[in-house]
Amino acid sequence: MRRKFTGILLGAAAAASYGTNPLFALPLYAAGIGVNSVLFYRYLLAVILYGGWLKLHKKMSFRITKNEIFPLFFMGLFFSLSSLTLFAAFKYIEAGIACTILFIYPVLVALIMAVFYKEKITKTFIFSICLIMSGIVLLYHGKESTTLNTQGVLLVLSSALLYALYIVGVKNIKAIRHMNSAKMSFYVMLFGLVVYLYNLRFCTLLQPLDKPLLWVYAFALALLPTIISIETITISIKLIGSTTAAVLGSLEPLTAIFFGVVVFHEQLTLRIIIGIIAVLTGVILIIRRKRELRS
Repeated sequence: MRRKFTGILLGAAAAASYGTNPLFALPLYAAGIGVNSVLFYRYLLAVILYGGWLKLHKKMSFRITKNEIFPLFFMGLFFSLSSLTLFAAFKYIEAGIACTILFIYPVLVALIMAVFYKEKITKTFIFSICLIMSGIVLLYHGKESTTLNTQGVLLVLSSALLYALYIVGVKNIKAIRHMNSAKMSFYVMLFGLVVYLYNLRFCTLLQPLDKPLLWVYAFALALLPTIISIETITISIKLIGSTTAAVLGSLEPLTAIFFGVVVFHEQLTLRIIIGIIAVLTGVILIIRRKRELRS
């Protein structure tokens, strides 16, 4: 039960930290920094900060075996490309609706687990997912004139699929599923950096951050939705499984609501309250059902 409770808390923390992506990415876009440059700084700073902490404070060895290299490389690509497609989508559709569409990924995780790993999908799970998706739709309050850009939607759907593959891989790839979570998180970030090195032609196209505030946003991106998110979701998956950890990601929109109300003084409407209740109810139903099946 302690492992279960810890896994749930960390899954919720991962969702909350990942939900801060638009909060720090959009000001960088507004300053004229491109997607690949934003993500390069995000991953580079994350590797330096996290790697330094593991080496100097934890005294951790970064040695890995030959069998672990390729799985870690592909896991890094999945996570990094998930970031790239999501951040690119912000250019075409509102961040709020992009993050709403992204929450198809728990369904994708459940389908992958059912098809390839024979995990049973119960009626309770289906009902809970429908409840969660309905709640997330209620939480989104975009402009009335908003139209869905096809390219933006396809980018978000690609992001959801890549993130789903990452979540499934952490738990089910034999070569790395028993690997130390901190070491795995470090290599996911390190190999993820390769994507932006390639896209930026080995930094020849990198845009500089010429203001201190822009560096603050970049460091925040490295810390919250990268280091904290990857570390907490990795441990959560190992403790409670891919499907449950993915469903806990549905708590992510509540982060946006929290910042909207507390920081930007947005109004907490009845629709938003109903949406919050729907999301929390769906998550609680799935967690309770998982506990009943194991008892």
